[in-house]
Amino acid sequence: MENGNPQQRTWAFHTLNISAQFLGRRNIVGNISFAPSPGEKRRTIYDAKNGQQLPGTLVRSEGDPPSTDRAVNEAYDAAGATYDLFYEMFDRNSIDDKGLRLDSTVHYGDKYDNAFWNGDQMVYGDGDGEMFQCFTKSIDVIGHELVHGITQYEAGLQYYGEPGALNESFSDVFGSLVKQKSKNQTAQDADWLIGQGLLIPTIKGVALRSLKAPGTAYNDPVLGKDPQPAHIKDKYTGTDDNGGVHINSGIPNHAFYLAAVEIGGYAWETVGKIWYIALRDRLNGKADFKKAASVTIQIAGELYGNDSNEQKAVQNAWQKVGVI
Repeated sequence: MENGNPQQRTWAFHTLNISAQFLGRRNIVGNISFAPSPGEKRRTIYDAKNGQQLPGTLVRSEGDPPSTDRAVNEAYDAAGATYDLFYEMFDRNSIDDKGLRLDSTVHYGDKYDNAFWNGDQMVYGDGDGEMFQCFTKSIDVIGHELVHGITQYEAGLQYYGEPGALNESFSDVFGSLVKQKSKNQTAQDADWLIGQGLLIPTIKGVALRSLKAPGTAYNDPVLGKDPQPAHIKDKYTGTDDNGGVHINSGIPNHAFYLAAVEIGGYAWETVGKIWYIALRDRLNGKADFKKAASVTIQIAGELYGNDSNEQKAVQNAWQKVGVI
């Protein structure tokens, strides 16, 4: 991001590092007063009306008819798609597995270039119109941010270095699976892009990140070139970006993609299940790439058998990205 005017560089930095500045504010929320039954979504959409007071004005509740506001409907639908993936495939009842209400606020701030989970709810900006469009447009970005909430309740991966890159990667992986399931796409058919459609047409890029080909999502005079590596030999070792949490997530992202494509079929049914069990049961806050690799290989063996095609695919994937 060496080009563009100072304001554009600031916008780009904050957006390409979605949610990083808010992770420090996330706290485990207490028990809610009313928890719906498993499988019962409870979505509530608010409108900040370009202010920054949360949650804003209530504009749509669970079961209400669609709004005339596209952002309201996109936030409502994507929250539902994320809930459905985790409930139907992994038997998880919302973010906290206890039926946590899915609150969202749209039209946050003035030309605000971000979407984030703040520990309690989702928040969406409208984009600046010069580089980024409205953030409710991308179902995988919405899934990504909601999964930060799940990680908060489960592995609690600390937000620095390799644990932080795994934190970001789990969000990308499941954000992509939310989109794939909503479109009924196999691993081979999916685009494996995060944030497709967020960049305005004049920006030279297709998305914020690519699990299929890390480092190729954008190459623009203002944004610069996508810095993600696909292999451990190219891992970023500096201190920017909390030790490369968004940059180095390309490595485990690519491992997931490789395993999913080798196994084939619907990724959420196989490799997604492996990754979910790892996040829920096996990883702790300090887990690094090697730990994630060993755990996912072990889980693949437990689910599908040692030396099964699924276990071999997971092992091959981690080998191809140089982690093992």
